Amino acid sequence: MTATTTQSATLVAATVGTGLMAGLYFAFDISVMPGLSRGDDHTYVTAMRNINEAIDNGLFGLLFLGAFLATGVAAVQQQRGGRPDAARWGWTAFALYGLSLAVTAAVNIPLNNQLARAGADAAAARTRFGGRWATGNLIRTAACTAALAALGRALTLHGRGSA
Repeated sequence: MTATTTQSATLVAATVGTGLMAGLYFAFDISVMPGLSRGDDHTYVTAMRNINEAIDNGLFGLLFLGAFLATGVAAVQQQRGGRPDAARWGWTAFALYGLSLAVTAAVNIPLNNQLARAGADAAAARTRFGGRWATGNLIRTAACTAALAALGRALTLHGRGSA
């Protein structure tokens, strides 16, 4: 495999992974959270607990961190491959995806953990969880979507450099 082929494959993997994460976050924004908000407190809390348990798996972890790592590797490869413009877009994507990770670590995971430990008062648990979690998720969606756009630009510039 040539260096250009490896660079292309890494950049495509970063783009696809970031796109999948942006799509997951977006799905929560437009369907999961609005759908759960229509239910009663007990249903909301139970469903979110179940979702949080289900998503805590190896495949999600691989995608969640793998997309970030692939983006960083792609940016380095673009820089080393003599494509500074593509590298700048790669680093932009890396920073934006990093923002989504930071929000996840600072907002969403702690709220998920609080919800898992919450007592029997579903209304109180939902009140402490819902709005803050949804706001954090909106930020993650925006950051991942912007990272996806930046990776798209990096792909375009990479392709032009390969011609």
